Amino acid sequence: MGKKVGNTVKRFGARYGATLRKRLLEIEQQQKATYECPKCGVVAVKRKFIGVWSCDKCGYTFAGGAYTPYVSKK
Repeated sequence: MGKKVGNTVKRFGARYGATLRKRLLEIEQQQKATYECPKCGVVAVKRKFIGVWSCDKCGYTFAGGAYTPYVSKK
């Protein structure tokens, strides 16, 4: 059998409540996604570690939010 592929919050099973697991799933999907580079415009920005984002194409590294590279003010 092959490796199971699915969402990452299944590791918690029935623990912590459905609302918190859904919120965690959204956050994990945001931080694992690729974003558009502000310098070269290519969709190649990935999260290196908390608050630091780097473009795989041009090598541009910049500080951003913890889960997304661009922080929106409410």
